[in-house]
Amino acid sequence: MGDYGPSKGWEVVVDDRQSLDRKIDAIRNAGPQKLQVIADFDATLTRYWVNGCRGQSSHGLLQQGNPEYDAKRQQLYEYYHPLEFSPTIPIDEKTKLMEEWWEKTHALLVEGGLTYDDIKKSVASANIAFREGVVELFEFLEERGIPILIFSAGLADIIEEVLRQKLHRSFRNIRVVSNRMEFDNDGGLISFKGRTIHSLNKNEHALDMAAPLHEQLGDVNGTVDDSASVKMRTNVLLLGDHIGDLGMSDGLSYETRVSVGFLNDNIEGSINSYRKAFDVVYLNDAPMSGVLELASQLLPAKAT
Repeated sequence: MGDYGPSKGWEVVVDDRQSLDRKIDAIRNAGPQKLQVIADFDATLTRYWVNGCRGQSSHGLLQQGNPEYDAKRQQLYEYYHPLEFSPTIPIDEKTKLMEEWWEKTHALLVEGGLTYDDIKKSVASANIAFREGVVELFEFLEERGIPILIFSAGLADIIEEVLRQKLHRSFRNIRVVSNRMEFDNDGGLISFKGRTIHSLNKNEHALDMAAPLHEQLGDVNGTVDDSASVKMRTNVLLLGDHIGDLGMSDGLSYETRVSVGFLNDNIEGSINSYRKAFDVVYLNDAPMSGVLELASQLLPAKAT
């Protein structure tokens, strides 16, 4: 067990330090123009525990303002969620079940009359917070022109509203790849755009669903790489909290990838699989400080 980063008050695990050091050197030597960050959202950028309770997910925080439909979505959760983590269901069958779950949930959101105002209110009252150090990481990467792709099986519109309300600023270098809603002129949800992204299929094949966050916020200064140029960035810093998150870089022919895993719960039962899967593992709902230090090692010092 090796330490990595400023491990004050939390623990960090590196299974193969030599391999990690080789990857850091390769990415640093290739230069910033070859690097991108791919990050999961829930329990990766956001905290697992908030105010002593399990933090809400971007999907779970949504309240339609219609108790009947909130209850229907909860019933779907109670049925499908155990199937998502069942060790006995084959992956092909499980993938179909996840598509079924997501599509039924989305249909209930449309049928139940969800509005954008419901999203704003839900985020404002949600028990959700970013890990300490996320803003500093985003600023560090924005200053150096490094794109951040936020991948989520949740809802892009909610994630963007969480970014607005909790960070109080926009970042030109962020794209959200998630399920995206379409609203009518009165702010009512009418449909979802494109292919359904669920917990078992989120990867860069969904890149065409990404939208520059700054466009949503009216910040038209600067440019964000389009999907073609993002695919030219063949070195990756990947952040996730499930081993399945490693698949987020599947659609990219990457040269070098440094993967960081956040193991937030069931540490004793999962540490061995996590340490073999990820280059670096942070335990116990760690802040983002160690990732910021890692990112600084991946990039050459800025000229003064």
